[in-house]
Amino acid sequence: MTLQRSLIASVVLSAASMTAAQATELTVYTAVESDDLQKYAERFNQAHPDIEIRWVRDSTGVITARLLAEKDNPQADMIWGLAATSLLVLEEEGMLERYAPAGIEKLDPKFVDVAYTRDGEDPAWVGMDAWVASICYNTIEGEKNGVPKPTSWNDLTQPEYEGHVIMPNPNSSGTGYLDVASWLQLWGEEQGWDYMDRLHDNISRYTHSGSAPCSLAATGETTVGVSFAFRGARLKSQGAPIELVFPEEGLGWDMEAAAIVAGTDKREAAQTLMDWAVSQDANELYNEGYAVVAYPGVAQPIDNYPSNIVERMIDADFQWAALNRKRVLDEWQRRYDSKSEE
Repeated sequence: MTLQRSLIASVVLSAASMTAAQATELTVYTAVESDDLQKYAERFNQAHPDIEIRWVRDSTGVITARLLAEKDNPQADMIWGLAATSLLVLEEEGMLERYAPAGIEKLDPKFVDVAYTRDGEDPAWVGMDAWVASICYNTIEGEKNGVPKPTSWNDLTQPEYEGHVIMPNPNSSGTGYLDVASWLQLWGEEQGWDYMDRLHDNISRYTHSGSAPCSLAATGETTVGVSFAFRGARLKSQGAPIELVFPEEGLGWDMEAAAIVAGTDKREAAQTLMDWAVSQDANELYNEGYAVVAYPGVAQPIDNYPSNIVERMIDADFQWAALNRKRVLDEWQRRYDSKSEE
């Protein structure tokens, strides 16, 4: 999706009782799934009808690139629902304003910027929920094509999967990048790149969206889609003929996080949204789709997720993933971009 189309796709949601003249308009860049944005905005507006959220939504890589391009002339007031690994990159560039939202002390420390938990500084970003890698397997297509249900990442490199696997491009998709970064952390760089070389032989194409491979598996356009659990669980609940696979080697993950863009002239409104983003009310909403959220004690089991999802998530090094992001993405593009969607 081009940057221009991204802007065209922006959504403006506001409380019905407010007019644009009365409300403070807050421009919020996000990679949150579009079918959840209205729900989040409506719940926020119940408590804060004086703030109108203008969402600008696209995939993680596109939003991250846009923010970096706008570094000297920021257009966003806030970032809400972007990968923590992207926010670490933006923090390194000095693009985020430090703010400790009300109630931050109640959150699981691993969802909070280490500057706050370790050094006592106001955090540059705060996590919301975790999204976890998974595989969507179409049972009908699998039987028809003689492609067995995988149980591991390594299974996807076997000959019977050739041409039947779709995964996201990590340059545009946060899900794609968490896959690549997690494989490199799981096995080390030499073995990680070797794995991706073998996987590439079986890939039919790389999509720009992290949810697209699972959606394509759900409609039978591919047998196997490397995606994330949230999308797969929702599609399966809606009746799609898919099984979710949580590979035995371990599950890569990243967290959706929120931050205030440095230099915004809507600071008070942005702080209000940050306060709400870490609240119990907001975390209960996140838990409608995500099994792991930042607020301890809130998460309830989610249909189609394994009960031990937290134990199966790898010990992800977000700092490493952020610091090595450009190098890893450049290398991935050099090796595999020939199968990427235009």
